[in-house]
Amino acid sequence: MAAEEAYVPMTPKIARFLYFVAAGYICTTAINKWRDYDRKSNLKRQQQDNDQLPQQIPSDVVYKASE
Repeated sequence: MAAEEAYVPMTPKIARFLYFVAAGYICTTAINKWRDYDRKSNLKRQQQDNDQLPQQIPSDVVYKASE
């Protein structure tokens, strides 16, 4: 009888492991999506900043007058 009471089916352990793996996958996917969103937002902000700056001629460039 003691051997029968000590027996624990593997199903709960496997289920907990699968839940753990699924939670890790979901969290990793969410983190990657957030990074993509943040990266795209930063790129868009940089493009807007570049569009707002006036086009400046660099001061160290010398242009040759054509005849």
